[in-house]
Amino acid sequence: MTKFSIGRILFLLMGMFCSLSLKSQNRVENPSFESYLNCPERLGNFSTDVKGWSTPTEGSTDYFHGCSAQMGTPENFNGSQPADFGQGYAGLYLYAPDDYREYFQTKLLRPLQKGVKYSVSFYVSLAERSDFAIKEFGVLFAKDKLSFPIKKELSKKHLYQQKSNSYNYLEIGYSNFYSDTKDWIPVHTQFVAKGTEQYLIIGNFKSNARTRLFKTKRNAKQGAYYYVDMVEVSEAESDIPKHKIVGSGTESKTFQLDKIHVFQDVLFSFDEAKLLETSKNELAEIYTYLSQNRALHISISGYTDSVGSKKYNRMLSKKRAKAVAEYLIGLGIDKARVVWKGHGGENPIADNTTAEGRKRNRRVEFMISNSTL
Repeated sequence: MTKFSIGRILFLLMGMFCSLSLKSQNRVENPSFESYLNCPERLGNFSTDVKGWSTPTEGSTDYFHGCSAQMGTPENFNGSQPADFGQGYAGLYLYAPDDYREYFQTKLLRPLQKGVKYSVSFYVSLAERSDFAIKEFGVLFAKDKLSFPIKKELSKKHLYQQKSNSYNYLEIGYSNFYSDTKDWIPVHTQFVAKGTEQYLIIGNFKSNARTRLFKTKRNAKQGAYYYVDMVEVSEAESDIPKHKIVGSGTESKTFQLDKIHVFQDVLFSFDEAKLLETSKNELAEIYTYLSQNRALHISISGYTDSVGSKKYNRMLSKKRAKAVAEYLIGLGIDKARVVWKGHGGENPIADNTTAEGRKRNRRVEFMISNSTL
């Protein structure tokens, strides 16, 4: 083989590798808000402090980072929220009196391609001092950067003042998972690009009268303030299952909706969160049922026994629930239909003073429900 041929093969292999890397690459610069121009010292300085991000209106979006004493993590003016993806995250009002709104925006590293399917995702946690929670998040893609001298909602009336701009608007909604003030909850959806998407803007684009929400406190009058982290826009993965489906030849089971079910075979070794091979037949039945009923969502809850600290057990139970969720997603279930949470040693179903009881408490539960988008 000549040097030219070897070089050509290496060039083609490198091209294939680059193509695969670019396909799954996140198009968002500084997705978890780790890189900063200035360590935050005061409220409302998101545009001047965070690298690669800005605000499209005069709403005072906030930036929190562990480098700061005034705007640090986990403790801040709206409660306490540890960072899950480094030390930084954004904070903004998605609902407030007089239609006050806050947003943030970024220019994508590369424009999206027309006709290609993409996934957009981020993590949210409702601030403890919020007295409302919203049921939808708005995601707007624009051809040109937005800049409006307003502090209210970015309505269609404002957006179409920029006649040369073009938009692709998405709305992502679940039920009450957005009211969680402890864990980071994934928010995600998929869409087909128009080919004009160069900027990403996240917030609530509706007025107070049009916003679907619920109260989290009795005398609610403040608003809904959320922390946001790990923003991603990437080409959607193929729907082809990534893992071999064990036991998929069996007759499909049915499950009662809106009822808590306990996995019978999805158990974990002590202090472990790795799925055992014996778990996969039961998970295959769940996968088959969800595949045949595409309007349904599944909520997964992990639990531990009482051995260990509450903080550690909550983390371990979350990992166990996540292991189940990721296995189902890996089989081919759309991740927008799967949520998970860890509860530690709460709600034991057996006696923790016996080895058999502790084994039963190291469980994973699930509930299948109709979509409430």
